[in-house]
Amino acid sequence: MKTAPRGIRIIIALVGRRNAGKSSLINALTGQETAIVSDVPGTTTDPVAKPYELIPVGPVTFYDTAGLDDTGELGEKRMRATRKILWRADMAIMVTEQSGLTPADVAMIDQIRALAIPCVVVFNKMDRGAIELDSIQFCTDRGIDWIGVSAMNGSGVDELKHLVIQMAPPELREDPVLAGDLFTEGDTVVLVTPIDLAAPKGRLILPQVQVIREILDGDAVAVVVKERELEAALRNLSVPPALVITDSQVVLKVAGDTPDSVPLTTFSILFARHKGDLAILANGAQAIDRLHDGDRVLMAEACSHHVQADDIGRVKIPRWITQYSGRDLQFDVSTGYDFPDNLGDYKLVIHCGSCMLNRMEMIRRIRECQRRNVPITNYGVGISKVQGVLRRVLAPFGLEVDPGRV
Repeated sequence: MKTAPRGIRIIIALVGRRNAGKSSLINALTGQETAIVSDVPGTTTDPVAKPYELIPVGPVTFYDTAGLDDTGELGEKRMRATRKILWRADMAIMVTEQSGLTPADVAMIDQIRALAIPCVVVFNKMDRGAIELDSIQFCTDRGIDWIGVSAMNGSGVDELKHLVIQMAPPELREDPVLAGDLFTEGDTVVLVTPIDLAAPKGRLILPQVQVIREILDGDAVAVVVKERELEAALRNLSVPPALVITDSQVVLKVAGDTPDSVPLTTFSILFARHKGDLAILANGAQAIDRLHDGDRVLMAEACSHHVQADDIGRVKIPRWITQYSGRDLQFDVSTGYDFPDNLGDYKLVIHCGSCMLNRMEMIRRIRECQRRNVPITNYGVGISKVQGVLRRVLAPFGLEVDPGRV
């Protein structure tokens, strides 16, 4: 499925020493001459991507990477590229030879396991002899899946595919609802949608449209108002709404105008759950309380847009966090598919609402931050945190936050 978007593809990284047969194995897995094969160590320099349809998992991308024992200044750059693939990988295939694991192999396996990446060890070149028994015992003792294959004659390759299918993280194939589990047929849901300079001309933004469609599909009633009309709209309803959903930028006013008995949340928090992991993002917001003078915060945007004078990610949220924390902080902006190489320098990542990302891609970004020990939250969760209403807007999902300034 070459036309499948990059973001929905499961990333499978092939890693191992030079000349272990990674390139031959990716060719055997895909049935195509994707990677250049040579007896010369270090033939693969930059990561090589091969899209493939792995039934029943779906579209995947196999990455052939440089040898983990590459040397010299150029070798270190190649290894940095390999690590970058690992930070984004959903699964890893650790390729070694049947002659056994080397210290470099063991170090890479430890790194993969530390990153919590599902992994299988492949003992390649079975056509040359049996697998060294101590290496099998090493994998068995640690509960690591392993298999012997020969990329040369194809033996074991189909079995390897079945192992990879079994390893596929189930959460990457889930498609949770936005708000459909928070109301029932016949309920009224009130949507608060400010119309300001940042609002697109003549239309609503995608998250608002998607929620409205889900409400209609659920045979409920959608009432759409601006924040100034919310009080009047609530008075006009004969029955209190099942839920109020607001744009995060006006959540403080909406929280004040909405009775405590009415569940309240935000569009951005709905998308934090729908596209990622709400519990992780809510916990990440608590890092705002741990910021110190001079700390760096990364504002991560999935797509580029025309920057307004009072841009939410570049102006408003940095201002609100500075006011809330009382700290002298540095805010940087990153736009596009990859996080910056120096992600570990940041004390917090605040991600956009991810309306232009799919779930798999957002989960991958969350996982990369976890692997690099950087807390991550998103715009809406962060705003609710600094506005003091995080506990309330998380309540409809049964989520609790740590005590303190919430």
